[in-house]
Amino acid sequence: MKISGEPRAELRGFLIETLVYAVLVAAYFGAVLHFLGTWLYHLFLTARETYAFTALILVLAQSVALEECTRMLLKLIEAKGEKTGRRS
Repeated sequence: MKISGEPRAELRGFLIETLVYAVLVAAYFGAVLHFLGTWLYHLFLTARETYAFTALILVLAQSVALEECTRMLLKLIEAKGEKTGRRS
């Protein structure tokens, strides 16, 4: 079964975006554990309500930051593809 050009390009874009998201999520997770892990654990043990609010804020910040990073990276990839004559 042969896939025409347009769906193949969409699949390629989807796979690139998924890979970028996976890398960014892993980097974010590592950074939060490294820089905030001890503080978040202490907050969890001592002030659960504050911990819950802080965790919610971190989740929201992560979603916005990852979306913006992915959007910028995909624009760079598309611009590079257009310079070389390839389209994704």
